[in-house]
Amino acid sequence: MSCLGTHIHNFPNFQPLVPVSRLLNRQLATTFTMSTTTKKTGKAQRSAIADVVAREYTIHLHKRLHGVSFKKRAPKAIKEIKAFATKSMGTTDVRLDPQLNKKVWEAGIKGCPYRLRVRISRKRNDEEGATERLYSYVQAVNVKSAKGLQTALVEDA
Repeated sequence: MSCLGTHIHNFPNFQPLVPVSRLLNRQLATTFTMSTTTKKTGKAQRSAIADVVAREYTIHLHKRLHGVSFKKRAPKAIKEIKAFATKSMGTTDVRLDPQLNKKVWEAGIKGCPYRLRVRISRKRNDEEGATERLYSYVQAVNVKSAKGLQTALVEDA
């Protein structure tokens, strides 16, 4: 069955949401485009100074490394941890703790942990020529099992 010959008039009960005469009005069309541009630029930015916080997350690395070849798993895991921290904290500058790197690599390049419990801290960048005001610092948290743990806010930031 082909739908090449189907047209609006072939459906007797068809009611358009907006009258066709209104859609053809150029003034209305420009109003729609202007309103979308003002919404994008009118977005208020967060205060970066008040956003110093630390949270504990469980990163499901097994899901993120599915289909990655064995000799690229640990390097890809490091990249995925950085991407997760960027997304969760909203900072492009992400720094990893050396102990976290050791934890990812402890079983070799192929044997990454399925889940990893991490503490991500958003901190102020006090360097003189810093382009970003904040950076994220990712540390490994020792837990017996990372399975089933919820995201938790850490009080001692």
